[in-house]
Amino acid sequence: MDYLANHIQALVFCSPKPITEEEIQDCLKEMFDADVPGGDISSGIDTIRAKFETDDFSIELVKSGGGYQFLTKPAYQASIGILLKQQSKKRLSNSALETLSIIAYKQPITKSEAEQIRGVSCDYSIQKLLEKELVEIKGKSEGVGRPILYGTSQKFMDYFGINDLKELPTPKDFSTEENAIGEENE
Repeated sequence: MDYLANHIQALVFCSPKPITEEEIQDCLKEMFDADVPGGDISSGIDTIRAKFETDDFSIELVKSGGGYQFLTKPAYQASIGILLKQQSKKRLSNSALETLSIIAYKQPITKSEAEQIRGVSCDYSIQKLLEKELVEIKGKSEGVGRPILYGTSQKFMDYFGINDLKELPTPKDFSTEENAIGEENE
């Protein structure tokens, strides 16, 4: 079983995006020229997960974006934060984040519908989101002029570490107490 777990670990490590159990099974089937039961793959994943739970490793195996990938443990957030701060030129702008959130919650949506919600042009933001592959074209609307419909991509799920759009926070998660009077003292 350790032999199988090591192969699964190698596949997860080298995959550029979260790798699904089906993708792992297909790779192992081709390598061993035999069917590898899904239960054995699940057991191998559990073995890897248990191995990396120890304090000997700064990474852990996480299910994200519909598959598995290695991520840094929360205890190392400060050092990763420094690295990300240094690379912050590559992060999303506020306008891109606003546009992305509108698309995520209202998809499929046209550019003009997103612009109505934001109140400003979304041309540049949508173009940047398409370039970063966080948004993809989902088709064309039946409306006048048949405008393009946009929706989030699998890379969006991976970027935000979610497996399903249902995991997005609901608007009530962001609301503040409307009936609060004065300032809250700690």
